[in-house]
Amino acid sequence: MPHRARKEQGIALPVMLIMLAVMMISTVYLLRSANSTTMTTSNLAYDSALSKAADLGIHRGYQWLNSLANRQVLWMDSPANGYVATVNPAPGGGVNNPQFWMGSVIIPPSAQNPNRIEYVIHRMCRDAGPYNASGANPCVLTSAKLETKAKTQMGDSLLSDAPAYQSKPQLHYVITSRISGPRGGNVINQAVVMMGP
Repeated sequence: MPHRARKEQGIALPVMLIMLAVMMISTVYLLRSANSTTMTTSNLAYDSALSKAADLGIHRGYQWLNSLANRQVLWMDSPANGYVATVNPAPGGGVNNPQFWMGSVIIPPSAQNPNRIEYVIHRMCRDAGPYNASGANPCVLTSAKLETKAKTQMGDSLLSDAPAYQSKPQLHYVITSRISGPRGGNVINQAVVMMGP
């Protein structure tokens, strides 16, 4: 019997070493998982902050559009204000094409916003000039809903949500803003503004 007990005592050490190795590998995996989760959360928060900062470009573009008393200014380009009277005609003319940003305005870094922001406003028309130039200038137009209630005209729908449109259309303007963060984060935001002629 004593001889058999001595053989069983030698098995405990390898079993404990294997268990210790498994626990160490599990601990390393859990630490790496926690670190990657922290990094992902940090990157998402950074992108969210950049997106909010990029909205400054959209806000500045909207302020300029909204401040115009004479809308005929919008018939031609205004590079000083980041305005282009036509939609970008370049092939593959998305936001990654440098021609898309021709005529843009750069908001330099400041104490409140340490990032460089760039924005451009495109009127959704093929050509510069009046939107209704004898049908020769196709533009993206939307008829505006009436803001005040009117009596139902003969032949109109009696549904409460039936559309009632004004006679003047609203033109579409796309404001695009981009920001490049110091850690390589790039964010592009767009907003569509509809305004009457």
